[in-house]
Amino acid sequence: MERELVIVLDFGGQYNQLIARRVRECNVYCEIHPHTLSLEQIQKMNPRGIIFTGGPNSVYEDASPRCEKALLEMGIPILGICYGSQLMSYMLAGEVATAPVSEYGKTEVDIDTNSVLFENVSEKTICWMSHTDYIAKAPEGFKVIATTPVCPVAAMECEEKKLYATQFHPEVMHTAEGKKMLSNFVYKVCGCVGDWKMSSFVDDTVKSLREKIGNGKVLCALSGGVDSSVAAVLLSKAVGKQLTCVFVDHGLLRKDEGDEVESVFGPNGNYDLNFIRVNAQERFYEKLKGAIEPENKRKIIGEEFIRVFEEEAKKIGAVDFLVQGTIYPDVIESGLGKSAVIKSHHNVGGLPDCVDFKEIVEPLRLLFKDEVRNAGRELGIPEYLVSRQPFPGPGLGVRIIGEVTAEKVRIVQEADAIYREEIAKAGIDKDLGQYFAALTNMRSVGVMGDERTYDYAVALRAVLTSDFMTAESAELPWEVLGTVTRRIVNEVKGVNRVLYDCTGKPPATIEME
Repeated sequence: MERELVIVLDFGGQYNQLIARRVRECNVYCEIHPHTLSLEQIQKMNPRGIIFTGGPNSVYEDASPRCEKALLEMGIPILGICYGSQLMSYMLAGEVATAPVSEYGKTEVDIDTNSVLFENVSEKTICWMSHTDYIAKAPEGFKVIATTPVCPVAAMECEEKKLYATQFHPEVMHTAEGKKMLSNFVYKVCGCVGDWKMSSFVDDTVKSLREKIGNGKVLCALSGGVDSSVAAVLLSKAVGKQLTCVFVDHGLLRKDEGDEVESVFGPNGNYDLNFIRVNAQERFYEKLKGAIEPENKRKIIGEEFIRVFEEEAKKIGAVDFLVQGTIYPDVIESGLGKSAVIKSHHNVGGLPDCVDFKEIVEPLRLLFKDEVRNAGRELGIPEYLVSRQPFPGPGLGVRIIGEVTAEKVRIVQEADAIYREEIAKAGIDKDLGQYFAALTNMRSVGVMGDERTYDYAVALRAVLTSDFMTAESAELPWEVLGTVTRRIVNEVKGVNRVLYDCTGKPPATIEME
């Protein structure tokens, strides 16, 4: 049976992969492709529906990304979001102009609940707006189905042609009933039934990895985090002893984490893997001397990471493939096509030009974090590993603002361990998407034991998120923050001040750098 498919056409927005994530929540397989995908290619893929993404351009400018107008006449259901809605209107002779007032953030929207797109949605609902241009007048044959005081066409539809558009972003968590809207589009407009499950992804991926790798030797970058752990077990299931997992301890891990990784995956661990641990702490510290700018630190860590693997590969003989735990948020934030680049990831943008392997294999590249966790559960990985806190590839290198030193690593390791311990004691760890301590480059005056101090400030961060593309700062109990603050100041040498980061994403990222 042919698998249901919804295509997301990328016009350069930063939430592109999040749209696909939401469609997959409906158990419908979704792929992202550039807006330049030809009509012939689209017809061959036989999608049940298409979604146009947002983007930073103005549709009336000559250089703005477009698609073929004929796509709107093919009878395939299409949903345009933000720039995608403006593009649909512009191509069909509607009026798109600069809005008299830009809308950004949570906005109350008046909804026409008679539209199939808004079935079971409230007549007034909160949606996330992010636009300077707007649809001033809908094209002929379209009905306006949502408005705001600023936006006369906050959503529109042409039911006959199965064309729908929203100026707001239904895919982000800030749109209160966005999941209902996308579900309505996928099920009621596109006619999908939802036949894609995580078990299917695991089975299909194992099969494709076996075919791709054949008799080749595989080297896996194992950090012990959720992503690399799932990737390692996935590869182990696919090719068994052809896989060698190399754990590089770059000295930028959480407290005691190197030993914990070895206890799980090493010779005395739970998995039948070829495991090698490389203690390269001093090597990384030396390379990072004088590096302050975060992108530079990421590149240095990423390149040195690969160099270590090249050396290990030569020790064990010819290696054909390098496995990395790259996931969707890594890809989107490193830039997809002409999408907005937020930051590079060492798994994606930080790779050196010359890699001494046949090919990089990224089996989790299509998955968001919670999908990776579900894949891990399908593979039988223990829950304490599957639900482990996210940790960036460059490690504490991007949780230390400014230059990285061994002393700064010690400070943030100890502060972070205290923070995580108290969060778990309070029983609120399962409610949080991510939480950690970071070290600022700010030093300030303090008084401890009747003596003047001039020490660092630690920043605590905790966010609520379901997708890691958007997030809100968590309102932690004041008594928990008080306990953490007292312990860090009293127990961590070199710290005399503790701050709490109240910023959401956007405008901030979840990590500090």
